[in-house]
Amino acid sequence: MPTHPASNIESRFSRLTALLAEWQSVWRPLPFTQRRAAWCERHPELTETLLGLSDAQLARLQADPWHASPLAGRLPVAELAGLVELPPLAAKGEPLPAAWSQHVGGRKWQQIEAFVRCLDVTPHERLLEWCAGKGHLSRTLARRHGREVGALEWQASLCEEGRRLAAAQQAPVRLYRQDVLADEVAGFLSADTHVVALHACGDLHLGLLERAVAAGCAVTLAPCCYHRTQAADYRPVSQLGRALCHSHSLHLERADLALAVQETVTAPLGVRRHRERANAWRLGFDELQRELRGEDTYLPVPSLAYGQMPERFDAFCHWAAQRKGLTLPDGLDYRRYESAGWQRLAEVSRLELVRHLFRRPLEMWLAMDRVRRLEEAGFRVEIGTFCAHRLTPRNLCIRARTS
Repeated sequence: MPTHPASNIESRFSRLTALLAEWQSVWRPLPFTQRRAAWCERHPELTETLLGLSDAQLARLQADPWHASPLAGRLPVAELAGLVELPPLAAKGEPLPAAWSQHVGGRKWQQIEAFVRCLDVTPHERLLEWCAGKGHLSRTLARRHGREVGALEWQASLCEEGRRLAAAQQAPVRLYRQDVLADEVAGFLSADTHVVALHACGDLHLGLLERAVAAGCAVTLAPCCYHRTQAADYRPVSQLGRALCHSHSLHLERADLALAVQETVTAPLGVRRHRERANAWRLGFDELQRELRGEDTYLPVPSLAYGQMPERFDAFCHWAAQRKGLTLPDGLDYRRYESAGWQRLAEVSRLELVRHLFRRPLEMWLAMDRVRRLEEAGFRVEIGTFCAHRLTPRNLCIRARTS
């Protein structure tokens, strides 16, 4: 069953807090920015195990960190796997007509269809989409339930396109240009409203939860991008979350929250190879700049969009140096630095498997903090998955109603 009693959530929440706190010295540091993370000296056997992995083992663990892991004797792999396991929310009704997917990308449409089929909508609820974009979800809901759907979106261009698509498809969607973080958004919510949000980011979905608590309305939320928040330090939204963090000395910063959403669906081979080369070159330039500046610290350089990366490593180094105000001397052995970059990438990829192991647990912890916030406000809450992992790793769904 997808419903988890408060006691179950509390026990999971508590144990996840304890494990995140206990192992934070290994999952919080970024191996990419350090020659060798400090925890490697404190955990030599774990480090040896990681660095001894073959390329095939590395690829398998990057895709699935839970099963047959050689880290099981060094880290609480099995316990973490159990704590993050959630059943799928039951899909309701028949699959949606394929024609409704017009103007929506294939994978995005599959996510929308799965999300819509997990919604528990009562006959008299007013449906409202939060952060609607072009209103793809709103149009689908309007067709599915045969009623008008409200939609809130801040970007004027998206509102205009959303209205055009709704008119063309004769979908009864009323799209409002509205900043959902502004106080006047409260006027859109009342006790008979059911607010839905598919992958609303950070402060946007936290704002939704607080507005829903104030209005006493139903919520169906698939949260995303927890790190997109104004606050540099994360303050748990639930009383239990704050108490657990205090008792376990767990303090999370905005940069830590990004770990929760770093897992992505496997990209095409060409994109993966481009990403690997870009990372190896960044690490090669990192070796160069440390020697050039005489400072053994990481120097971040801007990202380059796909297709804008220089063709050669030396050209990349000159581009990066220019961005950071450095002058490269003549006669540098670029082959040596490029080779060092690839070698460091091999090490970094293996050491980052520890962080991979804690991605989903951190995401679950953040989701449970939101669940407890709603439960503490008197809501009945369910949490489960609304779609398969292959469609999106951001497949957690929270459904809440007042008791």
